[in-house]
Amino acid sequence: MSREFDLQKNVQKYDGPAAGWGALLASAQTLNQEKAINAIPALIKMNQPSGFDCPGCAWPEPEKTSIAEFCENGVKAIAAECTRKRVSRMFFGSRTVESLRSWSDYDLEQQGRLTEPMAYDEQTDRYTPISWNDAFNLIAENLCALENPNQAVFYTSGRTSNEAAFLWQLFGRTLGTNNFPDCSNMCHESSGVALTESIGIGKGTVQLEDFEEVDLIFVIGQNPGTNHPRMLSVLQQAARRGCQIVTFNPILERGLEKFIHPQEALQMMTGTSSSISTHYFQPIIGGDLALLQGLIKAVLGVEETQKNVLDKEFLENHTSGLSELKDEIGKTDWTVIESESGLSRTQIEEVASLYCNSQRVIACWAMGLTQQKHAVSTIQSIVNLLLLRGNIGRPGTGVCPVRGHSNVQGDRTVGITEHPSESFLKKLDHQFGISSPRDSGFNTVQTIQAMESESVRVFMAMGGNFARATPDSSRTEEALKKCDLTVQVTTKLNKSHLAHGKKALILPCLGRSELDVQASGEQSVTVEDSMGAVHASQGTNQPASANLKSEVAIVAGMAKATFPENKKMWTVLQDDYRLIRDKIEAVLPELFSDYNRKINQPGGFRLFNSAVARKWNTKTGKARFISKPLQRLQLPTGQLRLMTIRSHDQYNTTIYGMNDRYRGIFGTRRIIFMNLKDMESLGIEHGQEVVIQSHMEDGRKRQVCGFHAVRYNIPQGCAASYFPETNELIAVEYCADRSFTPISKLIPVTVHKSMD
Repeated sequence: MSREFDLQKNVQKYDGPAAGWGALLASAQTLNQEKAINAIPALIKMNQPSGFDCPGCAWPEPEKTSIAEFCENGVKAIAAECTRKRVSRMFFGSRTVESLRSWSDYDLEQQGRLTEPMAYDEQTDRYTPISWNDAFNLIAENLCALENPNQAVFYTSGRTSNEAAFLWQLFGRTLGTNNFPDCSNMCHESSGVALTESIGIGKGTVQLEDFEEVDLIFVIGQNPGTNHPRMLSVLQQAARRGCQIVTFNPILERGLEKFIHPQEALQMMTGTSSSISTHYFQPIIGGDLALLQGLIKAVLGVEETQKNVLDKEFLENHTSGLSELKDEIGKTDWTVIESESGLSRTQIEEVASLYCNSQRVIACWAMGLTQQKHAVSTIQSIVNLLLLRGNIGRPGTGVCPVRGHSNVQGDRTVGITEHPSESFLKKLDHQFGISSPRDSGFNTVQTIQAMESESVRVFMAMGGNFARATPDSSRTEEALKKCDLTVQVTTKLNKSHLAHGKKALILPCLGRSELDVQASGEQSVTVEDSMGAVHASQGTNQPASANLKSEVAIVAGMAKATFPENKKMWTVLQDDYRLIRDKIEAVLPELFSDYNRKINQPGGFRLFNSAVARKWNTKTGKARFISKPLQRLQLPTGQLRLMTIRSHDQYNTTIYGMNDRYRGIFGTRRIIFMNLKDMESLGIEHGQEVVIQSHMEDGRKRQVCGFHAVRYNIPQGCAASYFPETNELIAVEYCADRSFTPISKLIPVTVHKSMD
C-alpha cells in the first residue's frame, strides 16, 4: 500500500490560521469518510457534564461548556469510534497476519471497528474467532503456568478509565507483580519525576481559572494547535486581555502564531485571526535547559541591581537550595548558554525582563521537553525559575504539564505505576485481603528488555499500540513475538496485533461514546483531566457490535477465570461500577472521599493538590531548588538533531489521515523537515528522496528509507520527522536520565541521498 511522492501535490505552502474554516471542512470530510451518522449526537454529548469525555486529549472542560465543546481532532476521534466500517471474522479469514504487516498504520486504522474476540492460529497465520469464556480461560491458563508472577506484564493506555485501571492494577497485584508500564513512561514520566522531587507532587498546579488572571504564559516544547486544540481558545482569551505569551519551539507552529475560533461568528465571517504568541523564539533542539538556565541567570542579574525582583518572603518560608542554585548558575558562562540554546543573550534577557515585570506567571510544556536526555533537570529548571518570584501556589501562577491521553493522569492516581507507595499497598491489601508485592516492577523500557531476554512470558495491554508507541520498533516487535501469549484490549486494528506472541488474543472493547450496560443498569466511568479534576463519563451510542465488552468487564472476566475462588467479588464489582469507586475511595480516602456523590455534581470535583496549598511533600519539607551543571552537547560534523513530531491528522499512534495541513504536507507522512543551509551543504534538493540513519552508542545500524526532504523554518543543524515512522531510529536504551522516557526529541542522525 505504498504511495508515490509528488512534490507539487504533497508539499504546498499553508498561510492560513489554525482552526477556522479549515477545521470545519476537515471535520465534515472526516465524518463523511467514516459514514459516522451517529457521531453527530455523540459530539453534542462529548465533554458535557451529562455526557462522556473525549477519548482524545486531557485538556479540561471549562466550568460553563458551549454546545460544541470539541475540536477538530476530537471530531476525528469520535468519527473513528462511530464509523460504520467493521473488521469482521471475514476480514481476518481472507488475510494472513504476514500480509497485513506490510500495511501502513493509516490503512489498518481505516478498516474500522473490531467486532468480536479473535485468537491467533499459528497453522493458518490468521486470527480466528474465539468465545469470551475461552479467551479468558486461555489467559488464566497462561498466567497460572508462569514460574513467577513477574513473568507477566500489564500495560495500560491513557484512555483507560479510573475504574478499569483500578481493577487492572488489582488483578496484577493479586497475581503478585508490580509490572505496570504505561504510556506515561513514554511521555510525561519526566514531569512526574521532576515535580515530585521539586514540589512534592508529580502533577501540575494550574487550573483553568488561573489563565484568567495570569500576566505571562510560557509555552515550551508544545504544539497545542495539533495536540491540544481546545487550549488555543484559552490562550486566545488570555492574549486578548493583554497577557504576554512567550513560546519556545524549534518549529514555528501555526496554532501558536494565529488562530480563528470556529465558534466565533465574526472571526469566521471576516477571516480575522487572533495572534497567540506575543514573542516566539526558536531554540535549537535540546537547547531548552540552557535557555532556562540563561533566564535564571538573567533574573538573578536583575535582582543584583534592583534588589526587589525575588519574592524574599516566599523564598525564606517555602524553599530550600537557593544558594546552591546561585552558585551553579554563576559558574555557567553566557557564551556556553548561547551556543547550547541557540538563542542570544539579548533574546534571553528580553524574556527575563518580561518575567521580572509580571506578577503572575504560568509555564506550560509537553513532550518537547519530557523526551530529552536532561528532561528532568530541564523541568526542574522551570520550577526554579517560577520559585524565584513565588509563582507556584498563588492564583494565576504555576506549573502546567499538558498531558496527552484523556486519563493518563487518572490511571497513575489510582495505582497504575511500577513504583507503588507502601501506604497505597497496605490499604489495597486490607481492602481485598491480598498480599501485594513490594518490589518495583518494569517500566516500558525494562519491559521491552525483559521480553527480549524471555524473562517476560505474558504481555497484556489495556488499550494502546505498544509496538508503535515504543522506540526501536523492529526490536520491540521481535521482543513481543518471543512471548508465550500477547493480549490486546482495543477498539480497532493496529500494528501491535501483528507483532504477536506464540499465542495471541485481540479483545474488542466499548468506546467512550458507547452505552455500557451491566447487571445493575447503565454505568458511568470517571476520568481525571490534565489539571486534576475528576468527572463522570457516560456513553450514549449503541455499541458497534453486540459482542463487545467494557474494559471493566474484560478485566473482571480475566480475573474470574484466573482466581475462581474470588469470582463473586469480581462479579459484584463488574455489575456495579459504583462499588469500584467505593473501593477506590477506601484505598485513597484523602483524594476520593465521597467519590460517588461528587461525580454527580456538574464538572465533578478536584483532587487535593499539596503544592497548590503550599504544602511541600519533599525531602526538605519545602519547595526545592534543584540545580545541575549545564552539559554541553556537541554532535560530530555532518550529524543533525532530529526530533519526532505528530501530524495534524493523528493522535498518538492513531493515524486519521495523511495530511498535515498546518505544515503544508498532504497525502504523505514519510517526510523529514530540514533547514535550507543543511540541505545545501549535503547536496540534497527540496523533495529529494533520502535515507535517515541514527547514531546510537550501542553500535547497531538503524535507518529508515523512502523519506523525502522538505525545506522548512527550523534552526540549522536540526530536523524533524513524524512519529511513529521514525521510532525505528531510537535505541531502547536511549532514554532520559532517571525517568527512562525515550529520547524522541534529540536523535543524532545523518541524512543521505537515496541510492534508488
